[in-house]
Parts: sequence; C-alpha cells; structure tokens
Amino acid sequence: MKKTIFLVYLFSILCSYGQKKALKAQAITQYISIDGKLDEPAWENAAVASDFVILEPDNGKSIPYERRTEVKVLYDNDAIYIGAMMYDNEPSKILKEISQRDNFGTADLFGVFINGFNDGQQDFMFYVSAADVQGDCIMTDANGEDYSWDAVWISKASLKENGWIVEIKIPYSALRFSAENKQTWGINFFRDIKRDRFKYTWNFVDRKIGTFTQQAGTLEGIENIKPPTRLFFMPYASYYLNASDGLKTYGTIKGGMDIKYGITDAFTVDAILIPDFGQTKYDDQILNLGPFEQQFNENRAFFTEGTDLFSKGNIFYSRRIGGIPSTEPELNENEEITEFPASVNLVNALKVSGRTKDGLGIGVLNAVTEKTFATIKDTLTGETRREVVEPLTNYNVLVLDQRFRKNSSVTFINTNVTRNGHFRDANVMGLAWNLNTKANTYSLFGNVKYSHINDIEDKNGVYSTVGFAETSGNYRYSVGTDYVSKGYDPNDLGINFYTNYYNFYGNANYRILNPTKKFNTFRINYNMYTEFNKESGKLQDNSINANLNLTTVKNNYYGTGITFYPFEIYDYYEPRAEGRYVGIPRRIETWGSISTNYNHKFAIDLNGTFNVFDESERITYGFDIGPRYRFSDKLLFTYFFSYLRKNNNKGYIDQIDDDNNENTPNQIIFANRNVITYSNTLGGKYAVNSAITINLAVRQYWSYADNKDILILEPNGDLDPYPQYTTNKNSSFYSWNTDLSFSWWFAPGSQLSALYRNNASNFERIIDKDFRHNVSGLLNNDALKHIFSISVKYFIDYNAVKNKVRKRA
Repeated sequence: MKKTIFLVYLFSILCSYGQKKALKAQAITQYISIDGKLDEPAWENAAVASDFVILEPDNGKSIPYERRTEVKVLYDNDAIYIGAMMYDNEPSKILKEISQRDNFGTADLFGVFINGFNDGQQDFMFYVSAADVQGDCIMTDANGEDYSWDAVWISKASLKENGWIVEIKIPYSALRFSAENKQTWGINFFRDIKRDRFKYTWNFVDRKIGTFTQQAGTLEGIENIKPPTRLFFMPYASYYLNASDGLKTYGTIKGGMDIKYGITDAFTVDAILIPDFGQTKYDDQILNLGPFEQQFNENRAFFTEGTDLFSKGNIFYSRRIGGIPSTEPELNENEEITEFPASVNLVNALKVSGRTKDGLGIGVLNAVTEKTFATIKDTLTGETRREVVEPLTNYNVLVLDQRFRKNSSVTFINTNVTRNGHFRDANVMGLAWNLNTKANTYSLFGNVKYSHINDIEDKNGVYSTVGFAETSGNYRYSVGTDYVSKGYDPNDLGINFYTNYYNFYGNANYRILNPTKKFNTFRINYNMYTEFNKESGKLQDNSINANLNLTTVKNNYYGTGITFYPFEIYDYYEPRAEGRYVGIPRRIETWGSISTNYNHKFAIDLNGTFNVFDESERITYGFDIGPRYRFSDKLLFTYFFSYLRKNNNKGYIDQIDDDNNENTPNQIIFANRNVITYSNTLGGKYAVNSAITINLAVRQYWSYADNKDILILEPNGDLDPYPQYTTNKNSSFYSWNTDLSFSWWFAPGSQLSALYRNNASNFERIIDKDFRHNVSGLLNNDALKHIFSISVKYFIDYNAVKNKVRKRA
C-alpha cells in the first residue's frame, strides 16, 4: 500500500514539473479558529497544494515523500486562510529557535507569497517559523525582500508527532488586489528545512532565470468578496526618564497616533501625528577622518515600512528629515556657540503609496520639520542671543513607477526641499528604467537625474548611468558607465559623495546552480572599474578584482578576494579644496572570510584583510572575530571583536593661510599617521515565548589617529615634509552604548516595550593609549547618560470596533 501511494505521489510530481500550478480556494461561512490544529470541517473539503520542489541547493528536484508538504486555502469576506502540514520523518530534529519578529534565527520556516494582481512584479510574503514566530516583507526582483514592511495578521504553529502545522489568517487589509468580482492571484508556498539548509517551493522556481516573483502559481476561486474598509489607528503613549551628571533627573510624557487608511483597494495613506522615535536603535558612530559625512541606517519605522517605491533612483536618504540643521550661525567678534541642536524635530509626516491594476505605482511622501535655533553667547558681556539654523522646512518625494510586461519598469522620481525664508531650497528629478527581455535573460538599466539648488547662486547638475547585463544561466556578465557633472547635488534630501567624473565598469561571473559533491554554492566574480576626473582627465580610480564565494555541503561559508590598483590614482576629495588632488600609490588589497554553520549551537565568523601600498611601510591590516553560542531555543549570545590598523596613512588635517603671498591659495596640511581602531560588540537574546523577548546590545568603540610627520600638499599632488606646522591635530574618539530592551506583543499589532539605555562618548587631541582607561573613563556617572523609557502602542481596527458596536446594539 505504501509503495502504491509513493508511486502515485511520484507520478503527480513528474506530471506537474515545469507547469504553472493552480490551486482553488474554498469559500467558507463558518468561523475558523487560528490554533494550529486544522480541525474545522472546512479544511477537509479544501483542495490541496502539494508536490513541492527544491529551490536550493539542488534546484528542481522533488521533495522527499517523507517530508512532503500539503497546503490548503480558504476565504470569506474578511480574510484568506492558509493551512499547511509539513511532514517530517525526524520530528525531533525540527529546529525551532524562538526569536524576534522578522528574525527567524535557527528555525524551520513556512511561507506564503501572494500577488493580488498576478502581474509578477511584487509579492507580499508571510512567514511563520516552527517556533511560532512571524515575519513579513514585500518582495520585488529589483530590490529583494524588504522586511521593514509590517502587516497585522494572525498565525499559529504547532508541533506534531509526524511534523508540524501552520494555520494563518491574513485579513484583506494586509493585501493589495483589484476590485473585480473574480479574483486570480499569483501565489507560491515556501518551506525551509533548516537542519539541511534545503528550501522548497510549491510552484517550481527556476534559478537559471533571473527572476523570482514571476515564477509563481495561481490561486483561483475567490469570488464576490467585499473587502472591509482599511482604516487603522495606532495610538501610543511613552514615558522617558533622563539622568546624567550635572543635570537634574527629569521625566517626559509623550503621546501621539499613527493612522493607516486605504483610499482605494490599492492605495494607502500612512500618517504620524506627534512622532516619537525615542526607542529607535542607537547609531554606530565612528572616528570619521574622511572628507564625507558618516552615513547612518534608517531606524525609524515610518521611514522604513513599505518604502520600496521611494528607493527608486537612489535619490532619497530619509535621515535628512529630522537630521542635523543645514546651516551654522554667523558669529560676531567675541561670540561662541553655547547650544547647537543635534537634530531637528519632526512636526508630522504623511505618505501615500500603492499600485493600480495596470501596474502604475504612485508614492508621495511629505514631512515638515520645525523652526530650530542655536544659542550664542557674547564672552565679554555674557549676553545671549538665538539664531535660526534650520527654518520651518517641507520635504516632499513623488514617485511614478510604471511596470509592464511583468518584468520591466520605467520610473519618474522627484524630491523637493523648501525652506521658509531666505534659506536654500533644492529640487532633484530623475528618470530610471529597468528593461528585461521576455525570457528574463538580458537586462538594460539606467537613469538620468537632474538637480537644481536655489541659493545665493543657483547650481545645476546631472547624473546619468546606463548598463547592460545577462541575468540568467551559469555564466553572467554586466557592463556600464556613469557620468556625473560637477554641480550635481542631491544632498538636501539624498546623499551623494562623488561628482565631476565619468567611469566604465564590467563584471563577469560563474556560479553553480545545483550542488556538487563538495559545494552547495560556488561563485567566482571578476570585476573591472576605471574612473576619470571630468575636467582634468586624470585617473581617479582603477581596479581589477577577483573573488570567490562558496558554501560547502556542511553549510560552512568561505570567501576570499584580491584587488589590484595597478596605477597611481588621484584623489580630488581628501584635500577638501577646489581643484586640488593628492596622489595615491599603487596597491594590492586582499581579504578572506569564514562563517561556520549557524545550525550548530556554537558558530563563528572570521574575517581578515591585508593591504600593501607601493610606498615604504604603508600597509593596512585588520581582522574580525565573531563567536556565537545558542544555549537553547530561548537563549542566544553573540560577540564581535574588530581590529583595524593603518600604518603610515596619509590624510588631511588642516588648511592655513599663506602669509607671504595673498594670491597664493591656502596651504593644505596632511599628516603621516597611524590609525588604530578597536570595537567590541555584545548581543544577547532571551525569548520567553514568540511574543515576549528580552534583548541586549552593548558596543564599545575606540579609534585614534596618531600623527607622526606633518606634510604639505604640493600642486602636483605630492606630499612633502612641513615641520614648521606644530598644532596638535591628533584625534582620539571613544564611545559606549548599552541597550537593554523588553518587548511584548500582547495583541496583534499592539506592543509594550521598555528600554534602558546608557551612553557616553568623548573626543580628545591627546591620545591615552591605555585601552582600560579609555573604557573605564566612560563607565562612570560623570560620563554616562541614562535613559529609561516605556512605550505602549495599541492597534485598533475600525472594522473590529464597528462590528462590536453593532453586536451590542
């Protein structure tokens, strides 16, 4: 009997292999309890999706019969329901680490990927782990998985003697689809058996093709549904207690609300009234010796959730909104700044996003920041005054993204910053395209962007790029070129460091698509890059790189690479003066990396780098080591130590006037220096259950630049000794951050969070090379700032409230 069942199972796989599968959803009227049991009668009558095939590593082979997966779909007027049974002949080996939402750790996974328009362009992905942890994201082939997007839905996973079950309820408010009476959705189901590192999908996804979202099956049978109004309120209340040396301990109460409203079936308004970002992750600040500002990750949920449209064209950097003031005050004689704000407060923000059934995506984001002042003191009279360093400012982003032929798009983007009064205004517009052949084998991509600055003197600039790539098969390649004019400046609402150049680049690579006896993955890359200064024609960058990345059959990762810079190049940015440049000698950079299998309780990451220059004793080397140990499914600790040393590094430190000749430009002073950096990071997680977690994050950082010789930059880019400069320009920056947080998702979309944070930092010109002193100097009440906060946000669904009121009436 078992043999007959197996043969039928095998025959069904062979018949369905390579075809686009279809599943019919079953309409229901009865109540479905999301308890991970699948014991309601409706589940028995529903059609079954089975015959999963391997996504990776052995792409295309069928799932073993003893680990088969069966999925059923139900629907009513409120939601779609998914029930999945994951069979496993070794249920005791199912991995089930409990982790935070969107971070599955070491656990088996089930996922459902839904495209309500069935256009092959964008999937809404919903995951549940064997530990009952949820995750969700938006997936596009262009941008990959965006886990900043969060929806409110219900799921339950339960372990059984022959595998594990997942039961899911996804309200229609979490999806996007047309208003047609008969729905046909794109759908795929996913399973990850973590102990083997094998991933499976219901509809076959051919990895030879450079697309994922277009290889889904279809879900049919959903008819005459009446989706409810998509209106959600998320009121919050927060309390902050602040303490630091020399300041009286004080508390602050905040309150506000986020609102989400579905304008149509496809478009949603997100608004924040009286924002509160006090519990966002701290920024990993560094000793920044370079000519450019440090770029930080966005940690504020409003600016990360569902913002894939706004990333088009790469001209939007959301940290500009509410960042540091854009100007500095003008000081009179004997004046000094006594108070300068680190950031500008956000008054409110609004975004509208969605996509029509014809593939037109529309995104609008608007934010307003308040008028901000600096305090200035006259050192002789003691009088103080306030000066505006950031006026009332409006930030706006508009995106129109037209998709067509299921795999191509053309996008218009515009960003605008308008500051009240005589302050600088800015506007940037761009046109981006990503065109793919019908078979997804070749791609033509690029963009053209234009910036206009309205200031004391208007400034205009252009950035353009075009590239061509083969995107399928074992062998792939790409070529491209960029052109950036001198006046291009998107930095009021974007971020861009390099201008005034043109370049050419190319890549060729080989990868295996199916595992071998030794490797699960294997890829070799070859890259070439050449960049010229647009005005002088001098070589700004030139590199040849080869790298190898592989994963063994035991799922250990190894990587190595080497980069040659065969010619002297000229850096126009480090001198920080118009038209000046410094020569950088030829060099070779190498690196290596190892990451052992995270399935094991103990795993470790190792990285090393070594760079040698064609200059006496000028080298750079460093290493990282990151052990991690999983004590149980609930408790995990990670540690990461990083060390980097640059010997005889040459860098800018100052500009001075030439007192002998007024017509001579300022003298640019460099230093021959050793730069040493240490960083220690400790992370910890304890999960009470899938809804309650306690997390620890500690970071200690110290970096210093010890100047050995002072140099002057010559007009030809050479550096010569300049001993007459005696100002101390050594740099030493050290910092400490600790976050201890508690998170409890006490209801769908509703969270109680508590955070204790302490932090301290210091910058000095005198370098104390005693490592212990630099750490202990921050760990005392004189240096540390302490913050304790507690925040509650509650998710209110308008429809749920309306239904309760009706029942009571």
